[in-house]
This record gives sequence, structure tokens and C-alpha cells, in this order.
Amino acid sequence: MKYFVVFLLLAFTTISFAQETDHDQRVSGFVISDETKMPIPNVNIININKVRGAQTDIKGYFEIDVKASDTLHLSLLGYQSLRVRVTNDWIKNKVTRIQLTEKAIALEEVVISPFRLTGYLEVDSKLIPTKENYRYSISGLTQGYEAGEYSPGAFGKVLGSIFNPADMLYNFFGKKPTELKRLRQMRKDDTVRNLLETKFDRETIAVLLGIDKSEIPEILQRCNYSESFIQNANDLQIMDAISGCYEEYKILKKN
Repeated sequence: MKYFVVFLLLAFTTISFAQETDHDQRVSGFVISDETKMPIPNVNIININKVRGAQTDIKGYFEIDVKASDTLHLSLLGYQSLRVRVTNDWIKNKVTRIQLTEKAIALEEVVISPFRLTGYLEVDSKLIPTKENYRYSISGLTQGYEAGEYSPGAFGKVLGSIFNPADMLYNFFGKKPTELKRLRQMRKDDTVRNLLETKFDRETIAVLLGIDKSEIPEILQRCNYSESFIQNANDLQIMDAISGCYEEYKILKKN
């Protein structure tokens, strides 16, 4: 009888802990340099599973909502990005310490080719190359941004890609429903949006969508975005552009 009571207590404890970790938990941590052991401020932290963000303060401290087995992505310019799995121990102890490694950045030579202007407006205006792009309005942002080349066949091009099983865009939208649903979640978190608005490296987008960074330009090309937009837009604009293309895909597929 005594062993049976002990078994019930252990079972009850296990069930209670499982129920506790099944709900969102608030955990915290300190991010430090693995070389100097000093705190690192302004580290961007994103819960990939929930698309929620946080940032370290001057002491390297942060707090974020998680569940057991969620993955956190830590990034900061000049440091190697890191993915950390949320464990039951972390949830139980509420705090942990994470180390980031500084990376060496090789500066490449940049050659700027200026336009040879004459000083006459009518002449100089013809020397500067122009692209036939139009302005694209992205929800939530204060201004429009350059989008794909304007042409009568643009819509048909996207439509053809969406319904072609051999096309990259068809396979991307068809095989990434869970990741693409995160695009909607992203819009609810100001921390994530503010982070993406300041980034241009496509790393966070690739992590959230579960793809390689090299695939992003091809996706945007298939969605008929111009090269100038693909190269110059920040990560928030790129994410909204992919989101808009996916929403069009769902409507077309439904109809």
C-alpha cells in the first residue's frame, strides 16, 4: 500500500509539471560574451515557434514567453547567431546564462562608379538609368515601396507559377503552411517588427520560414518583385511582400 501511495504521488507530480509546462511560461536570461564574460546589450531574441521577440538591456538581461521545446534565435551584428532550445530545467529555474561568440568581419573594397554629369538638367536626366517599377503599398508602414516591373503579363506570370507543380513558388507555398502562418503572428509583435525594420541580412526571415537565405530572392522574383526592391528593402518589407504574395496564392487556390 505504501508503494502504491508513492507511485500515485510521483504520477501526480509528473502530470502537474507537464500541465504547467504546456502553458506559456515567462523565462529570463543573461546574454554575455564568451570571451570577455561581459553582458551584451541590444541582442535580438525571437521565439521562432511563437514569433515573439525580446531584446537584452544594458545588463544583458531579457524576458520572453515560451513553452518547453520552443527555439529561441539570438542575433546581433558582429556576433555569431545562436539558436537555443527551451528546456524544462530552464522553465523550472526561470533564468539561464547564454554566451555569444564575436565573429571577425572582413571588410571588402567598395568601388563607387559616379555618374558623369554635365550640369545641364535636360542632359543629366537622361544619363541616370531609370527602371519601370511602380510603388507598392505595404500595410502597417508609412510609405510605399518599389515593387516588380509593371507589365500586362505580371499577374499571369505569378498565376502560372502558383499552379505549376514544377515551379519553386508552388512547392514553397504548398510545403510551408505552418511557417507561413507565422507571418500573421509576426504582425502582432511590435518587437519583432521593429527588429526586422532595422535588418537587411535576411537571416531572421530565413529562420522564421525554415528556408535558406538564397531562396528568398527567387521567391520574390516569382512574386514579380524588382531586383532593386529585393536588394534594397529591409527585412520587414521583404516579409510583408512574401506575406502578401502568399495571401494572393491562397485566394487564387481557393477560387
